[in-house]
Amino acid sequence: MRCLTLAGALTARGAEVAFLETPETAPVLDAFASPEIGRAAPGDGGFDAVLVDHYRLSLVEEAAFGALGGQLVALEDLGRPHPDAALVIDPGALDGPGYQLVRPDFGFLRPAALARRGDEAKRALVSLGLTDVGGITARTVSALLPAAGDIALDVVVGAAAPSFPVLRALAKDGRITLHVETDAMAELIAEADIGVGAGGSSLWERACLGLPSVTLILADNQRDLTMKLDERGATLALDARWPGFETRLATAFGRLVRAAPLRARLSETSAALCDGQGAGRAAERILAIL
Repeated sequence: MRCLTLAGALTARGAEVAFLETPETAPVLDAFASPEIGRAAPGDGGFDAVLVDHYRLSLVEEAAFGALGGQLVALEDLGRPHPDAALVIDPGALDGPGYQLVRPDFGFLRPAALARRGDEAKRALVSLGLTDVGGITARTVSALLPAAGDIALDVVVGAAAPSFPVLRALAKDGRITLHVETDAMAELIAEADIGVGAGGSSLWERACLGLPSVTLILADNQRDLTMKLDERGATLALDARWPGFETRLATAFGRLVRAAPLRARLSETSAALCDGQGAGRAAERILAIL
């Protein structure tokens, strides 16, 4: 998804962008790519630049993509080397100009969202990815309900998510509103008072709009950045694989609900790390080497 955000910033600056279409990428492109985004088949060449963003890509495979033409650009937020890349961009860098890849609608809503931070906690957003790894959304909502009191829960989920049947039953509680395959994430984050979300790119969406949040680590590649943000006071980090996860989550959520100073600190610190302009900066750096 973050590559689609970067693609949008590139096309807005006059570049032509195509994604390599594979069985894995095709459904995402069908659902979320804008009409101006093209598609490339394996073996296509003649590009001015090739961008790679894949945690499991070997250096040999990466070099092969670079042979498709032009400059090789890598997105890298785990500190791995890319010896064949002409440019490496870290979307998770915490110092200097930020390259966090969030869509323009987050930047547009940022002033209004930040202006209302500090309000009483009445609405919470739960968004842990449309794929819902291991049914984590249902586990999370089930753990939060006893601690939520009168707080309304907006829960984002995919139609094919393992949690969907459980969540549909839980929604009869009356406090839960399900948002299925929504494209209104910026609005949901802006309207929420607290959040529970996954690490990864969505972490920066919440930071951009200053949403005080518990961030769940769902995969190893999310751990380092999430823990760094916890250390900086920008989020409350919690690994979903830790023993006693549900109890820990309910405790952290309760802290957010009750402690207005904590919410204010998390909001201010996280918002200072992501201004919503990172995709534009990244696009400018890429275009500068062509």
